[in-house]
Order: sequence, then structure tokens, then C-alpha cells
Amino acid sequence: MLQNLKARLTAPVSAAPLAVFRIIFGAMMLGSIVRFMAKGWVHELYVAPKVYFPFYGFEWVKPLGETGMYVLFALMAFSALGIMLGLFYRWSAVLFFLSFTYVELIDKTNYLNHYYFVSIVALLMILVPAHRHFSLDVLRKPQLWVSQVPRWTILIFQLQLGLVYFYAGVAKLNADWLFEAMPLRYWLPAHTHLPLIGPLLDEVWVAFVFCWFGAFYDLTIPFFLSWRKSRSLAYLTVVVFHVLTAVLFQIGMFPYIMMLSTLIFFSAGFHERILQALRGIARVRMPEKVVSAPVSRPAQGILLSVLALHFAVQVLLPWRFLLYPDKLFWTEQGYRFSWRVMLMEKAGTAFFYVRDPQTGQESEIHNLDYLTVNQEKMMATQPDMLLQFAHMLRDDYKAKGIPNPEVRAEAYVTMNGRGSRLLIDPNFNLAAARDDFRHKHWILPFEDNALQPKTVGQLD
Repeated sequence: MLQNLKARLTAPVSAAPLAVFRIIFGAMMLGSIVRFMAKGWVHELYVAPKVYFPFYGFEWVKPLGETGMYVLFALMAFSALGIMLGLFYRWSAVLFFLSFTYVELIDKTNYLNHYYFVSIVALLMILVPAHRHFSLDVLRKPQLWVSQVPRWTILIFQLQLGLVYFYAGVAKLNADWLFEAMPLRYWLPAHTHLPLIGPLLDEVWVAFVFCWFGAFYDLTIPFFLSWRKSRSLAYLTVVVFHVLTAVLFQIGMFPYIMMLSTLIFFSAGFHERILQALRGIARVRMPEKVVSAPVSRPAQGILLSVLALHFAVQVLLPWRFLLYPDKLFWTEQGYRFSWRVMLMEKAGTAFFYVRDPQTGQESEIHNLDYLTVNQEKMMATQPDMLLQFAHMLRDDYKAKGIPNPEVRAEAYVTMNGRGSRLLIDPNFNLAAARDDFRHKHWILPFEDNALQPKTVGQLD
């Protein structure tokens, strides 16, 4: 059976889908980076903050200063252009993956699911010969040209997209989403000004329709896109779904990335017609001979093994929340990197206190003396960030001459319409707690209560 699977994975197929995906991905990334820089977000997110919240194990990843960050983003943009054009492709793919991922590791405040998706796709792009068909590398070195590539080079992107959709659907199978229509029940009425559909968005039953359809869509769309007979209608659903999300919610480039990326599911003939149109614009001709990408069996075997490990991690990682007690949305232990998209309305306020154990004197911290408004907002509801900020305060007060400062926090959080309540033990000394993957026992247990009619983000 493994031999049959390997034969299917390595069978030669048209290189057109891979070349089109390369062009689309590079163009989307180039546009995203230019947009990011034009809006001033490089300075706002990676230069202006006084402190940053790195991911566990990546504390060594630091911003590079104002000049360094702009240089890094410029290199990222040039590497995205290189991917799109297929120019010095391998170097471009590696540089883009490293620069993009480095930036995203600087501050978890800025974490978004589609940033994680981009890093994964960029890593996969390094492994495939996407530059050997319709690229400037082929113009530089005609001997690179191939008309066929191993099937796995296309399947890996289809599978990665399928996992994103499927796990986004699995994440929606929770009581808040299905039986309370939360948080859409709060979010949709804010868009009643829209023409045609606006008045409907104030109806609770519409929120339930959106929730149930969203779960069904995410769970099934990879399969409908994979089936030739349903593909066209499924893609129309993809477009409608993501256009709606782009109109209703401020989620940046994510809808457009998903709409364009899912074209990889279409047939080779579809992509060959796209390339034929581009060849007409560029006035280049395609060689008529059929050439398959050269394959080193040992190297390909190693690559397939690495990919099998990658997808095993992708399949298992979203389930790690089962290793922790209590409600996932409350503790957020195992929440990130699991394709949980727009599933909760969570807001909070955190008050920090630093105590000198020698004198007993305790002072309240003004959070904005250290954090940006967005950092404070994100930190107040996420226990691991509360702990990180407590450690920042501990280190700062040590530097001010207090040997072993104690830090405690009162964090009041409201989630999906429930009343505000304490998130963590307000008497626990966070300065002495370790930051690791173990359960944070100082998070107070979640006690459910009925949803209360209140405005979004309002505290009791």
C-alpha cells in the first residue's frame, strides 16, 4: 500500500498549477507588505513599542531598530517579488520565509492565523520546484524548464489549505457558536447600515444561520473543492463567503489570501489557460516538448518523510488543548496555531501591583507607561501575556533597586456576553511563576452563567 501511495505522490503532473500558485502567492505577499509599510504599521508595531511579547522559546527574537526593521521589510518585499517572478527563486523563498517568520515571532500581540498560514506556505515553497515553469529563472537558464512536476508538489498546498478549513470548522463545533450564535450575535448588528442585507443583520436568527452555515462550510469545502463535479460551485461559495467576511469584519488580507490560494484545487487545464494568457502578455512561447522535473529518489524520499512529519504535526497540534483543564476560550492554553478564527468576543481590564517584600509597600502600575494601547488590550485577556508583563515589571523593579519584587494582577474579563469576572488569582505572585507549557494553575476556573444582554466588550 505504501508503494502505491508513493507512486501516486511521485507521478508526474502538469507544472502549471504550481507556477500559477507561485505567482499568486508572491503577488499577494508583495501587495501585503507594501500595504503594511504604507499604513505605517512597521513603526507602530515594531519600532514604537517599549517592550514586546515574544513567543515561548523565541525570546531571542528582537526588533532590529527602526532602520533594521525597514530594511527587513524591504528585503521581504524583494523576496516576495522574486517568488512571484521566479527570479533567484530558492534564495527568494528562503529569504521570505526567514524574514516573514522573524517579524511574526517578535510580538505575539500581532499574531493572526493567516500570518501563521503564510509562514507555513513560505516554508513549503522552499521545497518545491515552482521556478522551473514560466519564470525568469527559466529565461536565465533554459535548461531549468520542465513541463511536469511530481504530484506531491501540488498536493501539499491543497492539503495545507484543507487542514486550515477543516480545523476552522472543527473549532466551530462548540456550544457558544452553535447554540448561542456567539459572538456573531453581537458583531452582526454593527453592520445594519449596509445596503440590502443590513436590516437582516439585526435579527438573531440570521446570526444562527451564519454560524451553522460557517461550520458546515469550513468542514466540507475542502472535499467539495477536491471533487471535480462540485468544484466550480464550491469555489463560487468560497468567493461569496470570503467577500462577506471581508465586508463584515476587519480581518485584513485573510479573505483574499484564501480566495486566491484555493485556485490550486482547479485542474491543470485551468492553470494552463492562465499561463497561456500571461505568455501572450509577456510575449514568450512555451517549448513543445514534455520534460519532467529530474528526481533524485533518495532526496525525494527524505523530502516526503519531512513532509509526512510536518503534516502529522499540523494534524495533531490543534488538539493539544485537550492536555489542559477548563474551557479553552477562557484559559487560551493551546489556542494559537489551531486555526480558531473569530470564535470569541473577549475583553478585559488588568490592574497590576508591585510590592516590595522588605518594606511591604505596594504600588499600582500604569500599564500604558510600558505598553501600547493594543498591547494592553491583548495582554489583559491572555494569561501567558499577563505572566510575561508581570516578569517585565519584576525585572524593571529589580533594576530600580528592589531585590525580589512581588507582582500580582487583578484581571477582569468578559467573554461571549458573560459577566465580567476574575481571570487569575489576584493574590498569586506572578513574579515567581515560570513561563512554560505546563498548565497555569493560577488561572481561576471558568464558571459558566447565562449570556447577558450587554454591549460588546462592556464590563460589569
